[in-house]
Amino acid sequence: MKNYLQLSQVSIDFPTPNGPFRALDKVNLDIAQGEFVSLIGHSGCGKSTVLNIVAGLHQATEGGVLLEDREVNAPGPERAVVFQNHSLLPWLTAYQNVELAVKRVFKGKKTKAEMKEWILHNLSLVNMDHALDKRPDEISGGMKQRVGIARALAMEPKVLLMDEPFGALDALTRAHLQDSLMEIHADLGNTVIMITHDVDEAVLLSDRIVMMTNGPAATIGDILQVDLERPRKRVELAGDARYNHFRHEVLAFLYERQRKVEEISTSKKSRETPTSSTARLAKQA
Repeated sequence: MKNYLQLSQVSIDFPTPNGPFRALDKVNLDIAQGEFVSLIGHSGCGKSTVLNIVAGLHQATEGGVLLEDREVNAPGPERAVVFQNHSLLPWLTAYQNVELAVKRVFKGKKTKAEMKEWILHNLSLVNMDHALDKRPDEISGGMKQRVGIARALAMEPKVLLMDEPFGALDALTRAHLQDSLMEIHADLGNTVIMITHDVDEAVLLSDRIVMMTNGPAATIGDILQVDLERPRKRVELAGDARYNHFRHEVLAFLYERQRKVEEISTSKKSRETPTSSTARLAKQA
């Protein structure tokens, strides 16, 4: 389905003591079923706000989101979120943390035996079936994230939303989880939206990279189609000319084109806003 998930003219204002603050302005994005899309941009560009609107955690001030032609206006299990912090319940084992989500979604739809099989299946997908009875304080940070991903996948979401899921991990663990995520995406064909600050991660994982302009009133500055064949091998891609071209395009936007956008915006505002001396003369007249 071409327009599986649609963001149309999405804008959001947050209240402040000085009046409404426009965080996002007229964000338009169509995502196909099974597509892996990354959002990238400088801190404060509204990436997490976009994700939270798709998740139903924030309501757009203007515009809206459609998933399979149905309006998104509240959280739902068809849109599972994986945060940078694993958010596991510390008193529950890995199995029990996933079980909690499965019971919420499939109670009355699956038997106890089917739910158990489904929990084990999803823990196996992230290679955590060996640590079913471990609590979060007994496993590493990478393993906690694996359990968090298993919990999200076990909800059988139509869209998997990931907010910098590997940002707090060391480089080696991050690489292993990126590889696991690519394998899971290939197996399940799920639709994924991921926020990242890592250019290499975005190019490695994505079908498209959405590059956001800086806030306030952040919006989509450009979209890069990453037509690298799958499956992708990071070692082989390191010397691939196309990979390095895509990497350069993202870096060029973040550090060159974004500066030009800001310069144009500043110039436009200065033309629209009278100088203080002009304003005083106008007032006196």
